[in-house]
Amino acid sequence: MSDPLEIYTKPGCPYCAAAKQDFEDKGISYTEHDVTSDPAIKEKAISLAGVASVPVIVRNGEVSVGFGGS
Repeated sequence: MSDPLEIYTKPGCPYCAAAKQDFEDKGISYTEHDVTSDPAIKEKAISLAGVASVPVIVRNGEVSVGFGGS
């Protein structure tokens, strides 16, 4: 079984919305973390991605930044 998918987002981000819609359309469950809700979540996203950018997607231990379709 694969690890759960996690996505780090912020409100109003069109790429975050597109990624979440894509996952929902494909029936992929995910856990969303809003980087604006808690400084620790923001720091975790930056630590994972190496940059202050969203979305940060963690799937099966692999980190990707941004969304251009899956």
